[in-house]
Amino acid sequence: MFIIDEAKRQVLLIRKKRGLGAGKINGPGGKMDPGETAVECAVRETQEELGVTALNPEHHGELWFQFVDGLCMHVDVFVASQHEGEAVETPEAVPLWTSLDALPFNEMWADDVHWLGQTLVERRHFIGRFTFDDDTMLSHEVSWL
Repeated sequence: MFIIDEAKRQVLLIRKKRGLGAGKINGPGGKMDPGETAVECAVRETQEELGVTALNPEHHGELWFQFVDGLCMHVDVFVASQHEGEAVETPEAVPLWTSLDALPFNEMWADDVHWLGQTLVERRHFIGRFTFDDDTMLSHEVSWL
């Protein structure tokens, strides 16, 4: 989930404190609970990780990850331009309001540079497929819809 403050031209990111990608900057999100839709999961995870509720999120893309160790992940990407609450640090994440003009790609997963800017600034829709060996991206393909 990427929450954008249009007036300030900022996006709410997190520095992940634990789990896959700990230490990296990313958007909040996580695993779906049984019976939960992708958007319900994204809203819930953002609430749990930051204490913020995204309002009227829109689906903007899909990420498909394959890791050489066998891990596969499908991630739905949502963008919201309204929210309730103030972002707070939790045991899972540190909130980071970041300029849309200065996304910290050097502290993010390697795939983000291929889709995140266009998605947040231009609100483009996409499907991305990526192969990783641990933190190293081996291949990437992004289709803009």
